[in-house]
Amino acid sequence: MQVTVVSSLDVFSRQAACAALAAEFPVALVVFHDLLEDGMVIRRVYREGRLLEREVSTLEHGCLSCTVRLDVVPTVGRLLESGSPVIVGLPPAVASSAAVHALLRGLGDSLTIDSVVLACAPDALEDQIWDHHTLFESGFTPVPEDDRTPGEFLVGELSFNDTVLLADPALVPVDPAERLRGVNLVRELAPHAVVTESARELRTGRHNLAEAMARTVPGSVRAPAESSSPFSTVVQRIERPLHPERFRHALATLAEGSCWLRGRLWVASAPGCRIAVQGIGPRIWLENTGPWQAARTPVPLTVRGWHPEFGDRGTVLAITGDDVDAAEITALLAECELTEEEMASGSRAFPDPFDLNEATETPQRSNS
Repeated sequence: MQVTVVSSLDVFSRQAACAALAAEFPVALVVFHDLLEDGMVIRRVYREGRLLEREVSTLEHGCLSCTVRLDVVPTVGRLLESGSPVIVGLPPAVASSAAVHALLRGLGDSLTIDSVVLACAPDALEDQIWDHHTLFESGFTPVPEDDRTPGEFLVGELSFNDTVLLADPALVPVDPAERLRGVNLVRELAPHAVVTESARELRTGRHNLAEAMARTVPGSVRAPAESSSPFSTVVQRIERPLHPERFRHALATLAEGSCWLRGRLWVASAPGCRIAVQGIGPRIWLENTGPWQAARTPVPLTVRGWHPEFGDRGTVLAITGDDVDAAEITALLAECELTEEEMASGSRAFPDPFDLNEATETPQRSNS
């Protein structure tokens, strides 16, 4: 049977999205899970607006993943036995990818994930991306140990989910200009998604797990074919390795004013490692994702982006914001590239300001 998963940062957006989906599919069962303090979970099941079930339970470990594994998955399995499609309103701040994997792992072939929907308020989206507090500090989750920021959650959902349903707050007037800005930001960050601006015009995408996972691989770069003004995305490719100190100084400038910076780096202090970089709002981090494919594939591959000398090694960065200067970014990254002299000094040790801890010798450019 079919399951639609709805994720959100707040209960108001989630309720509005689930109500719109239920109106479109009146035979569906709608189940909400809410995680409160001290591990208390409230589960409610509705059909056509009527409350069919309300249960309160307490988990020994009151975390979001335990809520999904111990309550969401068994409940969905039980509801599917009725033969009705199920709409799952996840607790706020639960990543839809975690829920989808848990459902597929726990229920297997008994369900089909029809669509994965992010419900959000467009006028608040940009501020939430730039919020430097954790989800707990901003009141989106009762779990103190959750150190993700609202922006990290939202960008993850915008990448994984196939549908974005925009839900305006019911009690607070919305500035039309701010709303339009938020809508355009959604389209810039999630060009693959079906974006529904109004419950009256409900459309949903189709979930494809392989494609969703590919969009969320650390270091992957995807950009919209057309920009959504005032936002734009600049993609830059650098052939040579980056000098780690020069790039460290440039990184702050690259991230300044950028809603989302992402990509992969070839850094001279760790030349054998593919380094993923991600900057969401005020937070930036680097991740060592292991060796380059070229190190594992001695025969050159005829694939897009494969350099005849370096293979898949290289730097690819995408920067999304409302004041992105492509020329400035090109100049900054060009200054970070190793010079011919630096490329020739293969035995030279470079500083490691990012603490990447990789002992492979510095790459050398061969003379042809």
